[in-house]
Amino acid sequence: QVQLVESGGGLVQAGGSLRLSCAASGRTFNSYAMGWFRQAPGKEREFVAGISMNGGSTNYADSVKGRFTISRDNAKITVYLQMNSLNPEDTAVYYCAAAWTATRGSYYVPRQSEYGYWGQGTQVTVSS
Repeated sequence: QVQLVESGGGLVQAGGSLRLSCAASGRTFNSYAMGWFRQAPGKEREFVAGISMNGGSTNYADSVKGRFTISRDNAKITVYLQMNSLNPEDTAVYYCAAAWTATRGSYYVPRQSEYGYWGQGTQVTVSS
């Protein structure tokens, strides 16, 4: 199993940037693809970005393409979400997620339904 703890959320003005971090526990971090999801008040949780075990493949929701970048540092067992050009519609609780993909290849990025481990979330608020 893997435990996930997010950090880096906060209040930022529209047009600003934030970087979220997700620290993982456990010695098998390299066997997990990682992702970020978000949930705004009154809305369902939605996928934001995903990254393969080796960091060589990524995918993004259309709403964040070109503005957000997901990355990982396997030596530090941490995944990041760099968020630029933030707007009020990005306001949400952001969740880190993990999917065990050791048998799917190093470049495999999972489907949203495959993520089975979740952090507690970190609040991001973008003011206009």
